[in-house]
Amino acid sequence: MALLERVSTLVRANLNDLIDKAEHPEKMIKQVILDMENQMLQVKTQVAIAIADQHLLEKKRKENEDKIAEWMRKAELAVDKKQDDLARAALQRTESYRELTDGFAQQITDQTAQVENLKTALRQLEQKLAEAKGKADLLIAQHRRARAVGKASDAKLGANGSGGAAFDRMKRKVAHEEALSSAKSELAADDVEGRLAALEKEDRIEQLLADLKTKRGA
Repeated sequence: MALLERVSTLVRANLNDLIDKAEHPEKMIKQVILDMENQMLQVKTQVAIAIADQHLLEKKRKENEDKIAEWMRKAELAVDKKQDDLARAALQRTESYRELTDGFAQQITDQTAQVENLKTALRQLEQKLAEAKGKADLLIAQHRRARAVGKASDAKLGANGSGGAAFDRMKRKVAHEEALSSAKSELAADDVEGRLAALEKEDRIEQLLADLKTKRGA
């Protein structure tokens, strides 16, 4: 997610290093704080949306669970009336809603993880913003003194030379994760597996019908 990448960049930023390299430190630190505040608003919005989506998924799962129970009752009624065709059709509906329920359960798991990622990013950004605001005046004053003393400034710039490597590592990690995500999205179910799954489902329906008839004494 591009938003989380931007947040990660802001969180990892070394404020001292940024100020040392800035032509106008006062403007730079104000811009960094403004960027953080803007990103915080976006992350808070995304957290709210993600939580709302999670609740919606949970509602859909509950609705499908209710449908499973409803169609199972209909299958039992059909068995009691010795209507095997109707019982079989009802069981097919039951299995369809069960598959949907499983799908929603997986989506809820993924959505829950996404919500936690966003909440973590928000907490980190809030902490970094508080740090930036708390250190802004101090960092700017330090920078002015450092520029007044050339040797101190040069030494500080040399000491902070590892910042770019950290950003490069982050970019490589993000690129790897994007490539992995892209590869996963291209995976498709093999047709043979789909046909076998259909046969297994048909056998499962027949077994459910037999079990139901036995249970109902039909």
